[in-house]
Amino acid sequence: MERSPLLALFQNLGTLALLAIAFPFNCIVVLGALLASRKLPQNTIANPKNILISGGKMTKALQLARSFYTAGHRIVLIETEKYWLTGHRFSRAVDAFYTVPAPQKDPDGYIQALVNIAKKENIDVYIPVCSPVSSYYDSLAKPALSGCCEVFHFDADITKMLDDKFAFAQKAQSLSLSVPKSYKITHPQQILDFDFSTEQHKYILKSIPYDSVRRLNLTKLPCNFPAETEAFVNSLPISEEKPWIMQEFITGKEYCTHSTVRNGELRLHCCCESSAFQVNYENVEQPEILQWVSHFVKQLGITGQASFDFIKTENGTIYAIECNPRTHSAITMFYNHSGVAEAYLGDRLDTQPLQPLTDSKPTYWLYHEVWRLNEIRSFSQLQTWFKNIRRGKESIFDPNDPLPFLMVHHWQIPLLLLDNLRRLAGFVRIDFNIGKLVEFGGD
Repeated sequence: MERSPLLALFQNLGTLALLAIAFPFNCIVVLGALLASRKLPQNTIANPKNILISGGKMTKALQLARSFYTAGHRIVLIETEKYWLTGHRFSRAVDAFYTVPAPQKDPDGYIQALVNIAKKENIDVYIPVCSPVSSYYDSLAKPALSGCCEVFHFDADITKMLDDKFAFAQKAQSLSLSVPKSYKITHPQQILDFDFSTEQHKYILKSIPYDSVRRLNLTKLPCNFPAETEAFVNSLPISEEKPWIMQEFITGKEYCTHSTVRNGELRLHCCCESSAFQVNYENVEQPEILQWVSHFVKQLGITGQASFDFIKTENGTIYAIECNPRTHSAITMFYNHSGVAEAYLGDRLDTQPLQPLTDSKPTYWLYHEVWRLNEIRSFSQLQTWFKNIRRGKESIFDPNDPLPFLMVHHWQIPLLLLDNLRRLAGFVRIDFNIGKLVEFGGD
């Protein structure tokens, strides 16, 4: 539900005031790092490549930029015009920055802008760090870019299948891989007519087109009363144009992964415990999940980046819930791994896929953690909070590349808030990881 203009006014002003309080402390940290550091370390290699990376507002794009830069390559960063203000453009790893049209508003203009940038900057490889809405358009851009550079992304038919939760479940099932029972829903009446009495588990509904707000709603079906079920189902924008998936709700521990794949070979992989709003990542060993992903991508023979969500039951059975054909923020766990660029660009590894180093610390976003302080209700919770900060690594801050830490929090986000203030528009939350305000009807 959208906030009233008055509530939106106070929400934006209050958030700007809190960021203003944090500003001098951030400045001290960043200025100290600038004075103490010389430059971001970079290897010297025989044939450095020009790498084009999209999704410039997101931390995962910054992490890839740093990984490729330290390996000896040159980085060009791009974002859509709305996010020209991204703080990551100030990174020492970024040599050039461009804005492009929003692909959902101007698909042809977006593709042409990619081609123009690739030609101007002599790009060798384009690595999309996609937003949910742009992953398909980056696939459509592959033929146009084929004469300029390699595009490290799936073909359009694969992207469409992976991004469709129901089609993905069907594909995995056809490969004898475990997924929950799933049904495609195009009208609320399909749910109201469904016979839940024969089912062992309850079900949840998820929008097949990406929905940044409703994706966190895990209401179990059927509800306690038929009228409650009917009211909930009819409140959702279900239609032929915006189909949903009704999926068996399997209890267990949730995991999320990032997977980098070339020609069906799993090159880079990480796995961590998951939650609905994920802003903490710590690598965990889950051989069954690794085997599931390896088998799936090998059978498809694909090249690109994908993130999978899994449930592991108490008896150890794993079920793939969905796949997103794009980079996962868990890739921040590779902040100290020197092999990331080679995993993307090199020949066959002929080894197990790269995983975060054993001394890799869990990653977090400090401004998210500070916000969580208002949820602490006991001394033990406070101790846990300090422990997470002490043993972890802030995802944006790098002492050798400190400016993004200042500019994301005190340039990028404040300018977005000021724009919301001008429009008297509220927001659901700030996602410092993705670098945006999550809004109803937003991108």
